[in-house]
Amino acid sequence: MKSTLETPISSEEKSLSEVPSVITREEAYAILSGETPLTTALDMAYKVREKYFGKTVRIHVLDNIKNGHCPEDCGYCAQRKNASSGIQEYSIKSPEEIFEDAVQAKENGAYRFCMVTAGTGPNAPTTEKLALTIEKISKELGLKVCLSAGLLDQEKAERLRAAGLDRYNHNLNTSKAHYPEICDTHTYEQRVETITHLMKAGVGMCSGVIVGMGESLHDLVDVIFEIKNLRVISIPVNFFLPIAGHAIKNPQALSPEFCLRTLIAFRLVNPDSEVRIAAGREGHLRGLQGMALYAANSLFASGYLNVKGSDAAETIRTILDAGFYPEFSSGLGEEIDWESALGKDHPYAPENFPGLYKYKKSKN
Repeated sequence: MKSTLETPISSEEKSLSEVPSVITREEAYAILSGETPLTTALDMAYKVREKYFGKTVRIHVLDNIKNGHCPEDCGYCAQRKNASSGIQEYSIKSPEEIFEDAVQAKENGAYRFCMVTAGTGPNAPTTEKLALTIEKISKELGLKVCLSAGLLDQEKAERLRAAGLDRYNHNLNTSKAHYPEICDTHTYEQRVETITHLMKAGVGMCSGVIVGMGESLHDLVDVIFEIKNLRVISIPVNFFLPIAGHAIKNPQALSPEFCLRTLIAFRLVNPDSEVRIAAGREGHLRGLQGMALYAANSLFASGYLNVKGSDAAETIRTILDAGFYPEFSSGLGEEIDWESALGKDHPYAPENFPGLYKYKKSKN
């Protein structure tokens, strides 16, 4: 299986989105509400996606480097204070452990290694430890690094950038109007302030949403356009996972079609930004995961912060089945014979057939 890869306009990474939205707020609402036919909206999104990203898909791997012990009360999170989610809590991993996780991520096809730590934000010693770890991963593995560590001031943002950090994740999660409904220990404005510090330091921002937390369609339109206004270059679109102990008052049932429409709206408002299918893709998009890549151009593999997800082989299979190709830190994967590379992971590989027979001969 060889590629006929089409080259996107530019393969160089940018730290800021530069292309204006191709739809209005009213048109975004029409897509989300179902007024615009799905095939019409998806065709529009694919043309934009292909123009800026060709047929490539970037795979990100999350590493939860500190779990729990968080003083924040974000209602959607398994790690929030006083949550009864039953997760295993642990202190921040050692630099050596994080580096080994990065090695494994690269071997599993990651384009970018995403380190996530619970908490309000790192103190000065922790910031320095993170900076040294980022520097080692960047230099020794040649792997791009994203960090999610909460609220930052300008000084800490500058230190992390000097260490080689190219992306920082700090999601807006929902609209400004809806934010008090999901968290009361920090504000929407504090999140925007952190994004501003990092952008000033020259770090590309990764900032997205969690869909399905009781927001209205107008709330969703608001946050999509606020992300555009902030010129965010990487947008993870999460679909709410109703973990044990969550504190979201009115979680919504999300259909695969609505999830796909959400990704389409993000693509059309943010043409040159990386739109990533994040948490909840397996359970909410279900059979439309491959089709979602006609709007999105990246995804996570090997699970999320506290919930399991598709492994690397299954994720690559989804990408290939939809007619796209994975992009690795070392380059594109179009020259790999994927049928041979995946081998026994193919459901119809010869060694898997005995277990697929509906009727088998008796051993007697």
